[in-house]
Amino acid sequence: MYSSFLLDTAVWDLLVDANGNMAVASEPYSLAQDAASAIQTYLGEYYWDITVGVPWLTQILGQSPSLALLKAQLAETAVGANPDIASATVFISSFNNRVVTGQVQIVSAAGQTAAANFGVVNLQGSG
Repeated sequence: MYSSFLLDTAVWDLLVDANGNMAVASEPYSLAQDAASAIQTYLGEYYWDITVGVPWLTQILGQSPSLALLKAQLAETAVGANPDIASATVFISSFNNRVVTGQVQIVSAAGQTAAANFGVVNLQGSG
């Protein structure tokens, strides 16, 4: 069973609990949060393994990818985020050449479901 630090959904930053300790998310929400974090990772951004991430700047933002292919790629990324994620479904709520927002819904290996929102912004411009 995995747990993750609980992130503030508005700014995707760490939270503290009532005792001033780092807040922890437990399953199944921790799995959904891990999936959303993976979706928000730019390809090459993760220092220890530059093959991890989504090619947001080279193939998605500023481009016109197929929405179905984009959702499939993000779902695959979400499933790969944690070995306890059995499947993932991605819903896109906003998509233009600079911003993608949506929600990832996961099913854990134990059959639990959870969801987390994600948002990706191209800060380098429109392409």
